[in-house]
Amino acid sequence: MDNKAGDKQVKTKAPNEIGLIKADYRGRPSTLCQGCGHNSISSQIVAALYELSIPPERIIKISGIGCSSKSPTYILSRSFGFNSLHGRMPTVTTGAVMVNHSLKAIGISGDGDTASIGFSHFKNVVRRNVPMVYIVENNGVYGLTKGQFSATADKGLELKDVGVNPFMPIDICMEALISGAGFVARSFAGDPHQVKELLKAAIHFQGTAVLDIVSPCVTFDNREGSSKSYRWGRSRKEPLHDITWVPRREEIQIELEPGEALDVDMHDGSQIRFRKLAHDYDPTDRMSALKLLEDSCNRGVLITGLVYINEETPPLDETENLVDLPLTQLSEDALRPSKETLDAFIERYR
Repeated sequence: MDNKAGDKQVKTKAPNEIGLIKADYRGRPSTLCQGCGHNSISSQIVAALYELSIPPERIIKISGIGCSSKSPTYILSRSFGFNSLHGRMPTVTTGAVMVNHSLKAIGISGDGDTASIGFSHFKNVVRRNVPMVYIVENNGVYGLTKGQFSATADKGLELKDVGVNPFMPIDICMEALISGAGFVARSFAGDPHQVKELLKAAIHFQGTAVLDIVSPCVTFDNREGSSKSYRWGRSRKEPLHDITWVPRREEIQIELEPGEALDVDMHDGSQIRFRKLAHDYDPTDRMSALKLLEDSCNRGVLITGLVYINEETPPLDETENLVDLPLTQLSEDALRPSKETLDAFIERYR
């Protein structure tokens, strides 16, 4: 074995800050098609949690129905999980985090699961700012039921045995913005580094973090002309920024001119190279984010990166004034009102 291979093996098996190796974050072997973008996303979820040194037991993974909803099986074998009904992942996740807000929820859905049958559930979980990472593995088709168009499929796209799609697609990021999401990002399964860094930022966001990840279906929708294909994504993607996620500590301030690069010392002693793109972009400007999405659609490009962030809106558990101790850990005496309290309550309605 040469040195490079040996170094890679040591790095892969090296424990993180809590003594776990990457294998401790994996699940069962994938049964999805070889080359499916969903498998790449699962790998980056594993990598992000391993690098952040988050105990798998502190994560709850929830999904709906579809190829994407099989993904939780392939990650975090030590975490609790729930495979819910078609489109109902957001609703089940809301209940889970409200009774135990000590867990971090990762919800994995698909474009059909989210933008069709689960659309109202998606819109309301965003509106309520439920603390969760909401991942949409977006391939434009119902892969599990043999390739029918989903609500995000391109208008005019022609698929074998399906015909031509006559409808305009739903833009997941735009719908999230309109619904008041505080964290909206888009990425491409063929760009694993960006997916991983966006996942890290989403995991630390206190509210609903929506990640729309274009994830090509190699069996039904990886053909010429489809905006959900590997070729289209690689040739037309435009990253908004080229940065690595940094945890919040004492603020590091830098000044860069458009196109300039700079090596910046981080809190842990490492260095990160920042490059400011020639077209400056502010992800805290909601109207600019909406304009950006509309413009990218009209130009036929895949804009990737953090589209919008707003940390001012409180997450649902704070809005509902939940007690610090998770409801699942409260004693029966704490949960059950006393006889005096019930009598006083009833007396108000006499």
